[in-house]
Amino acid sequence: MAIHNPLGQFYFGKEYDLENGKVLENRIDYDAKDLCTHAVCVGMTGSGKTGLCLSLLEEAALDGIPAICIDPKGDLGNLLLSFPGLTADEFRPWIDKGEATRKGMEVDEFAQSTADSWKKGLNQWGYGPDYVQAYKDSVDIAIYTPASNAGLPLTVLKSFDAPNESVRNDGEAFRDKVNSTVSGLLALMQIEADPISSREHILLSNILSNAWNAGKNLDMGNLIREIQAPPFDKVGFMDLEAFYPAKERFKLSMQLNNLLASPGFAAWMEGEPLDIQRMYFTPEGKPRISIISIAHLSDAERMFFVTILLNELLAWMRAQEGTSTLRSLFYMDEVFGYFPPTANPPSKQPMLTLLKQARAFGLGCVLATQNPVDIDYKGLSNAGTWFLGRLQTERDKMRVLEGLEGASAQAGSNFDKAKMEQTLAGLGSRVFLMNNVHEDQPVVFHTRWVLSYLRGPLSRAQIKILMDERRAKLGTTATAGPKSVAATADPSTARPVLPPGIEERFLECRSGGDVVYRPALYGSARVHYIQSRSADGIDEWREISLLQPIGDEVAAAVWEDSDVLDQDDLPAFETDPEDGATYADLASELTQPKKYSTFQSQLKEHIYRKHTMTVWKCKRLKEQSHAGETESDFRVRLKHSAREMRDLQVEKLRKKYASKIASAEERVRKAEQRVEREKEQASSARMSSMISIGSSVLGALFGRKLASATNVRRAGTAARSLTRGSKDKADVAHAEETLEEYSRRLEDLSVELDDEIREIEDELDIDNLELDEDEIRPRKSDLSISEVMLVWAPWMVDKNGIAEPAF
Repeated sequence: MAIHNPLGQFYFGKEYDLENGKVLENRIDYDAKDLCTHAVCVGMTGSGKTGLCLSLLEEAALDGIPAICIDPKGDLGNLLLSFPGLTADEFRPWIDKGEATRKGMEVDEFAQSTADSWKKGLNQWGYGPDYVQAYKDSVDIAIYTPASNAGLPLTVLKSFDAPNESVRNDGEAFRDKVNSTVSGLLALMQIEADPISSREHILLSNILSNAWNAGKNLDMGNLIREIQAPPFDKVGFMDLEAFYPAKERFKLSMQLNNLLASPGFAAWMEGEPLDIQRMYFTPEGKPRISIISIAHLSDAERMFFVTILLNELLAWMRAQEGTSTLRSLFYMDEVFGYFPPTANPPSKQPMLTLLKQARAFGLGCVLATQNPVDIDYKGLSNAGTWFLGRLQTERDKMRVLEGLEGASAQAGSNFDKAKMEQTLAGLGSRVFLMNNVHEDQPVVFHTRWVLSYLRGPLSRAQIKILMDERRAKLGTTATAGPKSVAATADPSTARPVLPPGIEERFLECRSGGDVVYRPALYGSARVHYIQSRSADGIDEWREISLLQPIGDEVAAAVWEDSDVLDQDDLPAFETDPEDGATYADLASELTQPKKYSTFQSQLKEHIYRKHTMTVWKCKRLKEQSHAGETESDFRVRLKHSAREMRDLQVEKLRKKYASKIASAEERVRKAEQRVEREKEQASSARMSSMISIGSSVLGALFGRKLASATNVRRAGTAARSLTRGSKDKADVAHAEETLEEYSRRLEDLSVELDDEIREIEDELDIDNLELDEDEIRPRKSDLSISEVMLVWAPWMVDKNGIAEPAF
């Protein structure tokens, strides 16, 4: 019979009797909220650690909890190998031919054996094909491969963008972000740099701090230029030239430039930007498990990437609202080397910050390792749950006990070291000790069968097969640049001469070759959106920038089909054009200074009419989207609010029913006692009757007088006893009927509670919540035009005369 997990509970397996080596019937249901205080999983190879951790991620997926997972070995890709049909054909492509040979089987035979084994294993633990399908339907799973196109390519170089305002306003968080980012970059450059004494570290930290404090983003090109010519002339109290002369700064910039120019580094420039929100949720708001495979990277590249990821995760975390409900997970399959007990690699500080602060935001961290002696257990004392499997050495056990003792002290709970040591010594394969500070005592359990096929680490070729279809879709939906439709070029050869009063600029050309400049109007404005009738209220100032290419003449509604430019990625303007460039014809209206006042007025009217702000409202949850929040992000936030409301209402409902159920249980208990009492009385009465009848018969047979008064009385007493016996039987039957009625009422109460819980779940299902859309126009009195000017946009012309944008 298939199991059904309670709301907010993760099914890990069943209790295990160590003494008798037997799996018990008691389920291990783990409260998802307990993961807000993080977890550590420790176990040697063969302990079943991977299976337990994959089960945890599967359970999270079934409960709608997204996860970002760092995979140094390639095991986590197995989460994609879930086969609802449980057929040999599904398993066959993923069978290890070598393993089949070692078992003396053909591949088809081994595939059938594996499918049968998985079907049997799932059935034994209460899971069937429906649960495998539910798991597949509940979550989107993607494998990312930074600096590789085996999976989905991922670039972290955009992560040199300025952190969000909450990080910039938090002095400690900002310093940690700067420090670890610089440390990660220098590690990638193979420069060992101490944050206090290294000139390289201090210089780069000052450059990043200067830019980020101003809210300015940096790309690698800008960083190289600012190393050569920093935007400051002092470092501390020393002149820049005395601290780090220009000639030596040039060498550092060349070292970074050589890194960027190396063929191997080109892959770091490709792929999706590292966006934590998009790694947790699809654009439609569906939970996602993002597996980041780093097995192909060098040690330096791994450290660089993990450090950047942890910093981005911290920045995302601090932008969330506080909650006690589990919002998302961060899982690292092998934390060895990134959180050592004595050394301080770049990854250690952000990871320690996560462990200390993430619980307040509903972000649960799960760290796994098979090398206990190489982990900072003082740092891991922040973890509230420890999953402990079979350990290799006594030294490993001592380090684990040390960490457990620290975690117990942190939580203010008792810790029996001797008993814990004895328990650890008896653990076997797939048997774990769970020490949860939220529970009264540790528990030993046997892990359940995983829904996914554990075929072992995936190769790059296998990852490529799994991600080919998704990568192809990404390739066909690449964002096109403004007005990127190819057209036949018809340039003139001279740059037009403009009268005084017309400002012109040149968009930065992003590629070399034959450049043709085409005219366009650039306009920017500052707008104010206000919605005071909402409880949340909207009071938002925005900058809007538009680019409108101009042909032979200016249209009457000049801004009607203009491109809206991304404020975080505005084009760079230059005062001088590319050498040797040619120019398209300039419409006569663009040579008349007075026309630009008209263009400004038209821009103001166009923005007022067309650039409204869309907000979404959910009446049921009394929530409204924030300014600039997309519908999908709003739905993600609603999903969490709905979960919080669900947890609250379910808790209230359980409290409401608690007294009723307790009362019903007490009636059942008393009815059971009455049945037993009536049965005892009936039995006693029968025995008394039999004795009385026997005495009468014996008296009649052996007495001197057959019809003596004594014999008559005995016979009468026996007759009355038989009558009372019939009444006692009736009393027993009545008591049993009462017990049955009370038991039925208790069962009805339980069913009623389950029905009401399901009603709450259905009512607060995000798919059932209606959203209303509202459009807010900018306040016309506050709408101000910043500038309108003529810009020249560079286009590249190929040998066939076809032009493509070069900006």
